[in-house]
Amino acid sequence: MSPPRQLVPALDNSRTTPQFSLPGAKPGLILLTTAAFGARQFKASNRIVMEQRSVTRREAIRKAAIAGFLLSQARAAPKLGAAEITRPNEPGEAVPNLNLGVATYSLRALPVDAAIEALKAMQITSVSVYKQHVPILVSTPDVCREMAQKFRRAGITLTSTGVVQLANREETMRRAFECGRAAGLATMTASYASPPDRDTLLLTERFVREYDMRIAFHNHGPEDSVFPSPNEVWNAVQPYDERLGLCLDVGHAARAGVDPVEAIFKCRARLYDVHFKDTLSGAGEKKDRPVGLGFGHLDLRAIMSALLQIHFRYQVGLEYEVESPDPLPGIAESFGYMRGMLAALAPRRLSP
Repeated sequence: MSPPRQLVPALDNSRTTPQFSLPGAKPGLILLTTAAFGARQFKASNRIVMEQRSVTRREAIRKAAIAGFLLSQARAAPKLGAAEITRPNEPGEAVPNLNLGVATYSLRALPVDAAIEALKAMQITSVSVYKQHVPILVSTPDVCREMAQKFRRAGITLTSTGVVQLANREETMRRAFECGRAAGLATMTASYASPPDRDTLLLTERFVREYDMRIAFHNHGPEDSVFPSPNEVWNAVQPYDERLGLCLDVGHAARAGVDPVEAIFKCRARLYDVHFKDTLSGAGEKKDRPVGLGFGHLDLRAIMSALLQIHFRYQVGLEYEVESPDPLPGIAESFGYMRGMLAALAPRRLSP
């Protein structure tokens, strides 16, 4: 187990962020600010107008995705030591990797077709789907199958769902699992309306075995009476089938006073999904204050390093929860930040 670390380090919040037009919004000006270069070490002082012309929806998506990737390289790399960035892999050494994706809750403001278009523009090929896009439990299996096929035809893999609310009722449970099977899912991220008793968990276990599907229970912070932290999930699932496990939400875990790094090592045997995010809220705060990656208090580098160390093989999904009428630039920048950090932590060895 790694030693205790400070969950809320000192932070320089004097940085600017990029601004773009949201796909689907009226064409207008696109202003790109000098953003986050050098992360906490550099304070942007000038704003540069990159373009002042009307753009189409597709152009707006493409520019946001490109900007997010480029900005991420400048922001992620300075947080890592030069030796870590440039260290070659030893001959025969396995190169660790992570499956980076997005929880489409991040794109909740967009209908399914527009969300897919945005994902394609950002070259994101792995998602955990929100009910807005694949309506697990809130619609029929046929509709879930049809919506899931839209993603697959676009070359996007569905790794799990958003948080499906299960109940101790056989008809509710069966409908959820039928929808999940129709969508071709191997994992559903879930919770309950109230703390589950043994009968509820036994019913869930029965369906997990019948459908051969994993359930990853989601921790939702100190305000959640069901699973405030990953510790409650871990304790709850121990007596049951190993396919009952966790979706670790790193931001909510930190707000519940649990170090996400410690949780990764503790729960690794049943860790089936990760929601990757950043927040300005501290331990014990019941109100979340989500921000783009690198702008909050979480030690994202340590979290990603821990996932690499345990050879985590499921999705590490960006969950961008900032409320904005124009969230796409923040999503693009944060996902690019993840890519840049992974590239620095796990560089690929070039062929001779």
